[in-house]
Amino acid sequence: GTEAGIIYSYDVSTVSSVIPAFLKRGDLVIRDEAVGYALLSGLDLSRAYVKEFRHNDMSDLERILEIVAEADRKKPPKVLNRRFIVVEGLYQNTGMVCPLPQVVALADKYKFRILLEESMSFGTLGSTGRGCCEHWGLPSTSVTLICGSMSTALATVGGFSVSNKAVTSHQRLSSTGYCFSASL
Repeated sequence: GTEAGIIYSYDVSTVSSVIPAFLKRGDLVIRDEAVGYALLSGLDLSRAYVKEFRHNDMSDLERILEIVAEADRKKPPKVLNRRFIVVEGLYQNTGMVCPLPQVVALADKYKFRILLEESMSFGTLGSTGRGCCEHWGLPSTSVTLICGSMSTALATVGGFSVSNKAVTSHQRLSSTGYCFSASL
């Protein structure tokens, strides 16, 4: 499990509020080309620099990560920026499962964080329905942030975001959608 979590009052606002809480102009996101609307909205709102890799193509993801690493070796960034790989556990647009073990291995190798959107995989993947991490036998701590909708498997309204205590505390202060969810 994770150390802490937050519940949001509206599922779409969950991920589209969480992303801008952690990313800003100058940060880097590498995302799968098949991510859904809520993730795309959050990435637009963050104004981070976004690159995309071909859907579930780990060699293409590694190619992009290597280009970024090579650019850093040639000219180290003046300011340390945040870097995320953004994927969905079970893609809403394609129905395909994310190859999370390979994503985690590449994120560790190239020093990127992972945001995993679990709206479709929560309740459907894994022996107890805990999502993509359980499906692949990975600890939930192998990804930085897990977000999802409660309107799919739980048949209710709202969304959730889980991570460690520091990340969750930051969300309480910086996530725009959370101010409407504080009473929950």
